[in-house]
Amino acid sequence: MTERRETGRPRSKPAGAKGRPGGKPGNKPNHKPGPKGRPAAARGPAPEADWSEGERIAKYLARAGVASRREVERLIVEGKVTVDGRKLTSPAFKVTGKELIRVGRRTISAPEATRVWRYHKPSGLITTNVDPEGRRTIFDELPRTLPRVMTVGRLDLTTEGLLLLTNDGALARALELPASGLERTYRVRAHGTVTPEKIEKLAQGITVEGVKYQPIRAVLDRETGANNWLTVTLAEGKKREVRRALESLDLMVNRLIRVSYGPFELVDLKPGQVDEVPPDLLAQAVGHLYEGLGGGDIAPRKAPATPRKPASKSGRSGLKTAPRPAGKPRGKPGRKPDEEWSTSAERSSPKSRLGSKPSSGKLSANRKRSKPR
Repeated sequence: MTERRETGRPRSKPAGAKGRPGGKPGNKPNHKPGPKGRPAAARGPAPEADWSEGERIAKYLARAGVASRREVERLIVEGKVTVDGRKLTSPAFKVTGKELIRVGRRTISAPEATRVWRYHKPSGLITTNVDPEGRRTIFDELPRTLPRVMTVGRLDLTTEGLLLLTNDGALARALELPASGLERTYRVRAHGTVTPEKIEKLAQGITVEGVKYQPIRAVLDRETGANNWLTVTLAEGKKREVRRALESLDLMVNRLIRVSYGPFELVDLKPGQVDEVPPDLLAQAVGHLYEGLGGGDIAPRKAPATPRKPASKSGRSGLKTAPRPAGKPRGKPGRKPDEEWSTSAERSSPKSRLGSKPSSGKLSANRKRSKPR
């Protein structure tokens, strides 16, 4: 044992030290192991600033509209992202927004406030950025004036109706999670016979091909020949959940329209139309989701102060409000039958307090009323 300790002693000497054992006494302190014994020149870089209040660079650049988080991480690995002139090699870096951030030759501005849009997705569009089969996607049809946005969940190719868009990935994730408790409501046209027993099976929860679905509320609205219109409400939103659950009960879905997502409603949006949710109503509707769900470090961000006209009482905001007494439906010449166009169980669309129609009910000068053909 003694010989091993003696022969191992020279090997414990730092590799970068000069001289032999027993050299100049002045060099001995540099040979001592541990942080205190290292020479000043051998010490590492100065400690980083406190980034505990910052945000990860990939998330920050994704909110700024540069690219997705994965794409940003790839750009960082390629050395195309710099912060205050320092080239980053790892996405494990936080910024506060006060730094000079560049991606290639482009200087990145601070991300804008969180925004949400309601979009009426038409049937026949794919909810994805790029489709390998070359089919049209919703991003091919969205207005070019929109910033970089992402979808809150997805809708199938033939499913239409309300699809939420946002520029905040953390908020999108929070809205998607079942833990948010946000219910999705659909208007469903299905071929088959609807019985109380089938409605009860959905209400108790159902398992289809090994996939268990939580209780689904279904209400039969009316029968139109061999088809039936139902209002279906669920909270999970699993892949093709409505179609698979109903098909397991011999109800073949031939039209599916999502009319609400949590507090957001389709209301009177036309297919392909996009409408932004006002910032004050957005904070009121989902402000509690900024904390605790998928992004606990997120806090409500106020949108830039822009003057906005007061909302009229007869307008529509796309947010759920207290139910009003059903009025007498008003028919319009040339409009399709209710069975073809209706997105709600009632004949008339629900009203809310924000919209574009003047409270007087009269058309403005720049809008002409066309005569029925």
